Amino acid sequence: MAAQRRVLLLCGDYMEDYEAMVPFQALLAYGISVNAVCPGKKAGDVCRTAIHQFSGNQTYSESRGHNFVLNATFDEIDATKYDGLIIPGGRAPEYLAMNESVVELVKKFSDSRKPVASICHGQLILAAAGVVKGLKCTAFPAVKPVLIAAGAHWVEPETGAFCTSDGNLITGATYDSHPEYIRLFIKALGANISGSGKRILFLCGDYMEDYEVMVPFQSLQALECHVDAVCPKKSAGDKCPTAVHDFEGDQTYSEKPGHDFALTANFEGLNASTYDALVIPGGRAPEYLALDESVIQLVKEFMESGKPVASICHGQQILSAAGLLKGKKCTAYPAVKLNVVLSGATWLEPEPIDRCFTDGNLVTGAAWPGHPEFISQFMALLGISVSF
Repeated sequence: MAAQRRVLLLCGDYMEDYEAMVPFQALLAYGISVNAVCPGKKAGDVCRTAIHQFSGNQTYSESRGHNFVLNATFDEIDATKYDGLIIPGGRAPEYLAMNESVVELVKKFSDSRKPVASICHGQLILAAAGVVKGLKCTAFPAVKPVLIAAGAHWVEPETGAFCTSDGNLITGATYDSHPEYIRLFIKALGANISGSGKRILFLCGDYMEDYEVMVPFQSLQALECHVDAVCPKKSAGDKCPTAVHDFEGDQTYSEKPGHDFALTANFEGLNASTYDALVIPGGRAPEYLALDESVIQLVKEFMESGKPVASICHGQQILSAAGLLKGKKCTAYPAVKLNVVLSGATWLEPEPIDRCFTDGNLVTGAAWPGHPEFISQFMALLGISVSF
């Protein structure tokens, strides 16, 4: 068995929310060790993130995202102990590019020909380190002048989902490129993906939790699955607003507006039999989706056919309303314990909060910190694996 791959995630304040958490939790779910570090901070410290998206203006809007907890200390890392480097975008790279220790770190990875993946504005750091000269490179379009000045061969991103690779360097335009970007990166690390090609449905609603839809959605896309997202009374191309739920010192979680999530298919006329599995994100959407008879029927069809179903956080409110938890062992966000117990299930305490459980065809999790385990257990039910 090959040694576990180790990856370094280079973080900073106001890095883009998705661009930090999606690769971080996806790689952990695939069995890769990931250390997230930030200059001047240590393990347990927080980096604030930024939510960047186009909201009808001439450039992207910004709002506050989640608080990203670092799990290693920048001053203690040894670059030789890692197999690859990931650089998120957002606003962090513009100040990290001026940090000599960051520049030297990136040079070490580049000189050793280890895979380096950088997205959006992260390529500002690559330019500052002088590691893009002569290489094909894309980025968020506003970074184009800097990359050209640094000697890169600029590749225009036709859409935000564009990414490219050249040698050990993988670059993406925006977080929309994550599926291909992450797949190229893990393959550069030597990954083999087996069991891909599954068709997976996400049951969405307004104010579902931001991470709880996008992290598993793009993690499964990166494994070459066909993933669709639907919402009652909405069609392909419509958007669902999401909620950023986080603990910030109050007696319950705070809520901030998240990214707008684009749906990929129509709910009306949906044929559940064409999908292999179902995912139910949490947040505030499940409490109203649980009242929709068409949602109840859809969820029943998946559960009663024995297909894998993964539900997280408040998503279990829907399973409870559908009468599908009786006799099951499951967890959920602790405040949903009432729904779970009253529905006849055996409550499994999420201790710690990232604990997830599988019972038959059902995977349940308590909150988004549990995504690595949640996605990994779901992959096992789907017969998907990542090996090295």
